[in-house]
Amino acid sequence: MIPLAERMRPQTLAQFVGQEHLVAPNSVLNKLISSGEIPSMIFWGPPGVGKTTLASIISKMLDRPFFTLSAINSGVKDVREVIEKASTHRNEFPKSKNAILFIDEIHRFNKAQQDSLLGAVERGIITLIGATTENPSFEVISPLLSRCQVFIMKELPRETLLQLLKRVMSEDEFLKTKNITIKEDEALLRLSGGDARKLLNLFELVVNAIGESGTLIITNKNVQEIAQQKLAIYDKSGEQHYDIISAFIKSIRGSDPNAALYWLARMIKGGENLRFIARRMVILASEDIGNANPTALVLATTCFQAVDVIGYPESRIILAQTVTYLACSSKSNASYMAIEDALKLVDETGDLPVPLNVRNAPTKLMKELGYGDNYQYDHSHDNNFAGNEFLPEKIAGTKFFEPGNTTRENELREFLKKRWGKKYGY
Repeated sequence: MIPLAERMRPQTLAQFVGQEHLVAPNSVLNKLISSGEIPSMIFWGPPGVGKTTLASIISKMLDRPFFTLSAINSGVKDVREVIEKASTHRNEFPKSKNAILFIDEIHRFNKAQQDSLLGAVERGIITLIGATTENPSFEVISPLLSRCQVFIMKELPRETLLQLLKRVMSEDEFLKTKNITIKEDEALLRLSGGDARKLLNLFELVVNAIGESGTLIITNKNVQEIAQQKLAIYDKSGEQHYDIISAFIKSIRGSDPNAALYWLARMIKGGENLRFIARRMVILASEDIGNANPTALVLATTCFQAVDVIGYPESRIILAQTVTYLACSSKSNASYMAIEDALKLVDETGDLPVPLNVRNAPTKLMKELGYGDNYQYDHSHDNNFAGNEFLPEKIAGTKFFEPGNTTRENELREFLKKRWGKKYGY
């Protein structure tokens, strides 16, 4: 059977729920649709708020050829094929309006893929409608963004979601044969996280699991039990988002590549922004590995750049390589602890004066005031070390950085001990 969310997908603006600021009679988007002339546009909002549905409704209302691609499994070749079809249609029917190309999750397209759209959008071969859950200012290239009108779609409020449930129970050919009572709705709404598509599919799952006859009473308890048994729920904008990224980071920190790969797979399957995952690994490479293995930061940074260029699905391999490398690397949070201690001391002591000997002296007056006096140029001394005082007098001798007990950090400790052992206690 076709999933409930698809069976009940609105076909007209009258059936469309929510987003009144966009579809109400006097709204900007409604006026554009009514005029028959729409610009290329990007719908930006959380999952399941009607981005795909609204694009489909617009194409039907304007009677335009409608092509759809998912950025998850489409590439430049697919984009070019659609553009060629749209161009052929326009040549065969010169009086017809240009085709609409809807791209779901357009933020997953890399720069090259987005570049492939520019010419067709600019020449009016296609009208682009993109859907994204991520801020288009960061995820859509500037030349393409400048050719699109961005419309923000809001999370559906509780009242709208409950209204949607009432509608499907009375209109869906399957559900209206059932005697359904929603005694408690908190679990349904919480587990769907404001995502109408997830809500409807979860609702249908619960109805099917409870039974075939009699009154079907939906409670928080049976929704929770059924969801745990049947769904691997991942809400990338809600609680699961934070729980799973936390488990992911802690698995790498705990040197468990198997667990880290599992949580990576959960995020990929859940549609998490891959740049977000890569960005978190860059942070971890410095915070949790640091100088125990400086190459970790290099690899994590390269991973972040590569994911941005390559795009999905190939970038999953790059992420997996980086995850396993970081998980199997020696760990140290010494640099993280050092900057935290330094920041704390700055809060406690305020703006202490820079020692005169290390101040710059670009003018005669500054030299007369003693700026730069007694500064010893380190390269003029043995081992390129002169032992200058660099800290303010009030906190002279304060040690922030304590290398960890790893091979590389022990080398750092020996280096510091030979130079600063007496002063800082290395």
